[in-house]
Amino acid sequence: MKSKDSGFFEMVYRVTCLIPPGRVSTYGAIARYLGSSGAARMVGWALNSSHSSGKFIPAHRVVNRNGVLTGKHHFGTSNAMQQLLENEKISVHDDQVVNFTQLFWDPCLEL
Repeated sequence: MKSKDSGFFEMVYRVTCLIPPGRVSTYGAIARYLGSSGAARMVGWALNSSHSSGKFIPAHRVVNRNGVLTGKHHFGTSNAMQQLLENEKISVHDDQVVNFTQLFWDPCLEL
């Protein structure tokens, strides 16, 4: 990663760390908050790399725009992301957050 990507990744990590336990956000919402509305995939890349950042980043709280656990294969086991969410009392059914609309945390509105 060059410094531009590293700076963006660090901003993604900072926002992701602000998502409260028991709430979820989306790749797109984080990208919009950072002023890069077309960079949802880059937010995903940042979160995929977060496991090697040396600090805890609650990447399990970030899902796609429909509440689907699209990044689950980056958590070591196929059910680790779901288990992390369920540990925070977030119900998941068929890889989708139940009550996604009610649990959605939008940094543009919350911060």
